[in-house]
Amino acid sequence: MGLEEEIEKIEDEIANTPYNKSTEAHIGRLKSKLAEKKEKLQNQSSSGGGTGYSVEKHGDATVALVGFPSVGKSSLLNSMTNAESETGSYEFTTLDVNPGMLQHRGANIQMLDVPGLIEGAASGRGDGQQVLAVVRNADLIVFVLSVFEIEQYDRLQEELYDINIRVDQQPPRVTVRPKIKDGIKITSSTEQDLDEKTISDVLREHGYVNADVNLQENVSIDRLVDGLMENREYIPSITCVNKVDLIDPSYKETVDEQLHERDLDPEEVTFISAEMEKGLDALKDRIWDNLGLIRVYMNKPSRGIDWDEPLVIEAGSTVGEAIEKLGGEMEERFRFARVTGPSAVHDEQQVGTEHVLEDEDVLKLILRR
Repeated sequence: MGLEEEIEKIEDEIANTPYNKSTEAHIGRLKSKLAEKKEKLQNQSSSGGGTGYSVEKHGDATVALVGFPSVGKSSLLNSMTNAESETGSYEFTTLDVNPGMLQHRGANIQMLDVPGLIEGAASGRGDGQQVLAVVRNADLIVFVLSVFEIEQYDRLQEELYDINIRVDQQPPRVTVRPKIKDGIKITSSTEQDLDEKTISDVLREHGYVNADVNLQENVSIDRLVDGLMENREYIPSITCVNKVDLIDPSYKETVDEQLHERDLDPEEVTFISAEMEKGLDALKDRIWDNLGLIRVYMNKPSRGIDWDEPLVIEAGSTVGEAIEKLGGEMEERFRFARVTGPSAVHDEQQVGTEHVLEDEDVLKLILRR
């Protein structure tokens, strides 16, 4: 029996096993086996030759446009960036990954128009695994839905989950420390719904015989398995609904209902028309807000403050991390810095490398000669 058949057999057994306290440990073992076999299958696929899709990361952040064929991703990319992605009203116009650079609020944001996903992409249909591998490297996922097919959101979520991308989740707070003897010891900072036998069985299925396990959240079986695997990617997302120029205003209420059914707040979804270039400024702002970036304006010796090209870094970054991104010999020559702006107590505040910067700070580096 091949890996795919084994995976299908395990999935069928999970689906046909009623979940209750008496079957919990058994289902936990099955889900652990399933995760291991899926990882093995993906490793085989990635090492099995073929060109795949590989895009080198550029700019301050990378955003992946994810959607099924013909939702308008190529038109959106062309409207928002300097890219020239082929567009058409037929399916599978995009046959390779097309990058473009969005310039917004001083940041260079790489946007990737990946080939339209199809159902079953995670299991390899339509070069799905190679497509999804590109998504794994993104800093933000933008789900692109057609206003007429909001239900595609469910299938996109499933495909990403099956390729081990956890959308809008934080990594499980599970710590495992292998040891030489004394079996499995479980400690928890909160009450657990899973019993210790189930947790221990899941760990043994992953090869742990002797280990100290600390749980800092009430984990489900799926979250526990995720916490034991190293191939999960946790990526934030936003959603935009395209082709709104083609609907009657009265249909908007139906769309809102469909979004609510998927726990999507219509107020947090961006409605656009890529073809008519409507709603794109709002989408750019939402992308910026969800990437968690800040702008730092450098006060350069003899040249003053560079207001045109800020240093773009992650929110919460320190002066030391800003210097590291600037590169060169600045780390070795650094004496102290002066900061003016939201993070400073007063203008020209003298700070060291541990000072945390905020958006629109002005930073002046004092360096040794």
